[in-house]
Amino acid sequence: MKIREHMSRDVRTISPDRSIREAAQVMSAMDVGALPVGEDDRLVGMITDRDIAIRAIADGRDGDAPIRDVMSREVMYCFEDEDAAHVAANMGDIQVRRLPVLDRSKRLVGIVSLGDLACNGTAPKHLSRALGGISRQGGPHSQSTQH
Repeated sequence: MKIREHMSRDVRTISPDRSIREAAQVMSAMDVGALPVGEDDRLVGMITDRDIAIRAIADGRDGDAPIRDVMSREVMYCFEDEDAAHVAANMGDIQVRRLPVLDRSKRLVGIVSLGDLACNGTAPKHLSRALGGISRQGGPHSQSTQH
């Protein structure tokens, strides 16, 4: 199965110049834990509820701090026509729970989470490998490291 069959198309971007409070409000309204950050029609980062807690609040920033100060800048993504099992394995390798989904013109068309893959029938062995990789301590996306 292709990742387009698993992803959520209900995705919204937020500007890196908006406040982390606004990001949290959008996350609350949409009942999501991550938002792609977009600028000039391109993806420049991701902000998660965990980024807000660990990189902002724990670091003493207030809700008016700009998203760009706490977002993850290294944007990992997949393409909508990639195989779902391959994407699940890649999520484990790079230790992320969610990935923006792009078309081949590199336009954002959705977002996929490990939960989306689990609910839509991705093979258990691929999900197990992905979850094991994501759960590894440390790694390039550890939020205890400075960026």
